[in-house]
Amino acid sequence: MHQIKMFVDLESNLSSLEERINRWLRESKAEVVDVFGNIAAQTGTAESKGGSLGERKFSSSDVLITVVYEAA
Repeated sequence: MHQIKMFVDLESNLSSLEERINRWLRESKAEVVDVFGNIAAQTGTAESKGGSLGERKFSSSDVLITVVYEAA
């Protein structure tokens, strides 16, 4: 039977998210069927009003990774 495991973090923490997913994969010994993800659209911060594109600042976006795996 297929199961899912979801991981959520901020775009600015991708290394940490990757480490968490890899640790879970090693520890669970899950038989992965599929992996897919999504990143939320970036939202401009209050500081981003006006100015050129090079000066705009964006807040970190949410990242969702879903792992589909086969349950033992």
